[in-house]
Amino acid sequence: MLQVANSQRLWAYLQLMRPANIVTAWADILLGFAASGAVLIQNQVVPGQVSLANLVALAWLLLATTGLYGGGVVFNDVFDAEVDAKERPERPIPSGRASRQGATWLGSLLLVVGVVAASQVSWLSATLAAAIAIAALLYNAFGKRHPVLGPLNMGVCRGGNLLLGISAVQAMVEERWFLTLIPIAYIAAVTAISRGEVDGGKASTVVAALLLVGAVMGAILALELLQDYQVLPALPFVALFALLVLPPFLTAVRQPSPDKIQGAVKAGVLSLIVLNATVAAGFAGLPYGLLVLSLLPFSMVLAQLFAVT
Repeated sequence: MLQVANSQRLWAYLQLMRPANIVTAWADILLGFAASGAVLIQNQVVPGQVSLANLVALAWLLLATTGLYGGGVVFNDVFDAEVDAKERPERPIPSGRASRQGATWLGSLLLVVGVVAASQVSWLSATLAAAIAIAALLYNAFGKRHPVLGPLNMGVCRGGNLLLGISAVQAMVEERWFLTLIPIAYIAAVTAISRGEVDGGKASTVVAALLLVGAVMGAILALELLQDYQVLPALPFVALFALLVLPPFLTAVRQPSPDKIQGAVKAGVLSLIVLNATVAAGFAGLPYGLLVLSLLPFSMVLAQLFAVT
């Protein structure tokens, strides 16, 4: 009986971390890694030590984002414990399967792991990781309650995560910072419509989100203006992205009920992997884009076991 109880408690804390969402954060890092030029460096005839150093940096950054994203979503439940007790009593904390104090310790540990792991790459990476952790806490404590600043705050967290991936090559952070505008706009759109998950949303909000998604797709095509970006390998991913995101968003416009909104949000979160694969393919080629896209089925399987929204 004790072993069963411990297993159920462990499962509850895993639920708090939303593993399916963490996989989408890995895709941010892989995109940033490609945009930094590190992938091209590894494909050149250079000493193996350089290639190994890049791979080690990537591993540390993947661990960092696991801690940062996991810690951020755990604190989401910590700050929302009272609200969830009324609206989502099945969640781990209000159901009693996980304690609020235990979740606080877990979230804190994960955020610390995220910053420490990033520090193994560079102090710039550590600074970015610390900024992401602070932004996540601000969102959970204050930002989510603001109709405009909240979605932007969440978008900044994801944009910072992309920048963390770019920091694998420090010099590229200043040159490629503008790429963060893509996930900022996209996640702001998804976060905006997520406000209707419980009571339903407004069709106008979903329409605004659709316009942001359209702007994101236009920005991806406009990256062709960059000297080291090729839009042709990205086109199949753009089509897949549109196929996954647009139908549930359009359904939510026609019927902004809680279940349709939840479906749109779930599709939006998981499709972030496709968005990252799209841009990554433009920077590093079709095979690398497929590598990033391979995270999607993994995330979808986890989404069947753990909550995404």
